[in-house]
Amino acid sequence: MELVEATTDDIQALVDRWHSLARAMEAHDELNELASPDVTEAAAEGFRRQLADDAVDDYLGVEDGEQIGLVTLREGTHPSREYSRYLRIVNLFIDAEYRDSGHGAAVVDRVKTLACERGCDYLKVSCEWGNEGARRFYRDTGFRPKQVDFAQPLE
Repeated sequence: MELVEATTDDIQALVDRWHSLARAMEAHDELNELASPDVTEAAAEGFRRQLADDAVDDYLGVEDGEQIGLVTLREGTHPSREYSRYLRIVNLFIDAEYRDSGHGAAVVDRVKTLACERGCDYLKVSCEWGNEGARRFYRDTGFRPKQVDFAQPLE
């Protein structure tokens, strides 16, 4: 598994995978509900902005020349902390037919390498509390719970 940095030529591949991930997240909380069934153009515009943002990187996971996944990374800092530089996994998605065969763990390993190369102190990731599969995956790949996010809709 290799990570290939996405370009504007890859926008549709990014959007398709993000959309599958976003649709799956709808089941975990009403706050994940997409604005409409077809949010393709909004997602494409979001990826265009991300590709121009130096703090964000989008990669396609490639196995034997075939695109099989997506990972979005964002660098950040907490200057007042001993562990001050981090790399956050914002999106991680492996196509359904390639799951449960080590590809997700391979992406996490590659992200660790990227983080070390960039001088980061640690990795961050979050997932839906009710998504036990994602929580198990992240624990199995060496992450530990650190904090809990809370959300409140304003209606």
